[in-house]
Amino acid sequence: MNLPTEQQARLQHLAQAVLSTSAHLQVTDRGVFAQPFTAERAAGLDGDAALAERVDAFVARFSRLQDLLGDKLLPELLAALGEPPRAIIDNLDHAERLHWIAAADDWMRMRRLRNQMVH
Repeated sequence: MNLPTEQQARLQHLAQAVLSTSAHLQVTDRGVFAQPFTAERAAGLDGDAALAERVDAFVARFSRLQDLLGDKLLPELLAALGEPPRAIIDNLDHAERLHWIAAADDWMRMRRLRNQMVH
C-alpha cells in the first residue's frame, strides 16, 4: 500500500502516541492495582490522597489511550484502507470484523464506564 507522505506521518505520529500513552498507563496500572481495587479502597479515596491521585492518573491515561485509538488512529487506519469516514460505533464494528478488536460492545462499555469515572 502506497500512502501519501502526510498520511504516513500522521499514522506514525499516532502510533508513537499510542505506544507512549500505553507505557504510561501500564506504570499507573501497576501502582493502582498492585492490590485488588475493592469497594473499600474506592470508598477510602477521600482519605488517601496518594491513591486518589494514582486513580485520577489512571482514568486520565486510560481515557487518553481510548480516545487516541478509537477517535484518531482507527479512523486514520480505515481511511488508509480506503474506507469512508463513519461514526465511532461503525468504525468499531468494522475493526471487530477485521479482528483488530475483540468486541465493539466491550469497547463501548469501557467508554461508558470511563465517562462515569470521570464524572
